[in-house]
Amino acid sequence: QVQLRESGGGSVQAGGSLRLSCATSGRSLSITRMGWFRQAPGKERAFVAQIRWSDSSTWYAASVQGRFTISGDNAKKMVYLQMNSLKPNDTAVYYCAAKRTGDYTWTVWGQGTQVTVSS
Repeated sequence: QVQLRESGGGSVQAGGSLRLSCATSGRSLSITRMGWFRQAPGKERAFVAQIRWSDSSTWYAASVQGRFTISGDNAKKMVYLQMNSLKPNDTAVYYCAAKRTGDYTWTVWGQGTQVTVSS
């Protein structure tokens, strides 16, 4: 079993920054990719960013490209999301997720952390 726990959410004014962290526990050696997703009120959960452990390749949603940076510490099995130039429409619950060896979809999810950006 793998467990994920997010931290670092909060409230910030537009233009500000926040850094989210996601800690893993359990059988974390099976993780091949980690990612961040978000769900705004009344909307479906959406992809934000992901990182591949093998070579640290990263991918971003177009809406956050250039403003958000995903990074990870493979030794500690931690993943981070640095969010800069935040906008009110970045307001959402942010979820950490993981893919394990053999997974075709994201199969492990954290509980989420709230990010609120005020104008």
